[in-house]
Amino acid sequence: MAKPKVATDGLAGCAGCEMSLLDMDEKLVELLQKIELTSCPITDLKHPPEEGVDVGVLTGTVNNTTNRAVARMMRKRCKYLVAMGNCAVFGGVNTMRNFFDMDEALKRAYVETESTVNGRIPGSAELGKPIKARSLDQVVKVDISIPGCPPSADTIYFVLNELAEGRVPVLEGDNLQYD
Repeated sequence: MAKPKVATDGLAGCAGCEMSLLDMDEKLVELLQKIELTSCPITDLKHPPEEGVDVGVLTGTVNNTTNRAVARMMRKRCKYLVAMGNCAVFGGVNTMRNFFDMDEALKRAYVETESTVNGRIPGSAELGKPIKARSLDQVVKVDISIPGCPPSADTIYFVLNELAEGRVPVLEGDNLQYD
């Protein structure tokens, strides 16, 4: 039997979820014997293969048009989509900006701060355009949500191992936390 293919990517966030993934330590080696990791920010292969993967894992908030495109691509290319971390599951701290005018917030952050000299608001096609910050399930269908900021390495292992074994994980007890 072929190993399930897994792809991960990060949207707008702090990379704490990716650090928790690495915190699996030797369990990560065990897991990699059961799955094929096709792409992730750690390997610098950013996009899941066009032929698709069994499991897609996204962290972070959908914060701009590029994040939205990445989320839609991952959803299209995976059987199970996992939202990992409070930013992906609930929108996280990034959604606080939704209470402010975006142009004013960008101007304050990049031009008007006390430490800024000759500031300018960054812009490029790669960065995309800012949009209302949203949780992943507000943009695409999510199959499994792993809350936590960041989720524990044990919970991430549990979810990925269950999927590798062909089971849909049910988060409860110690595997379900929100802190």
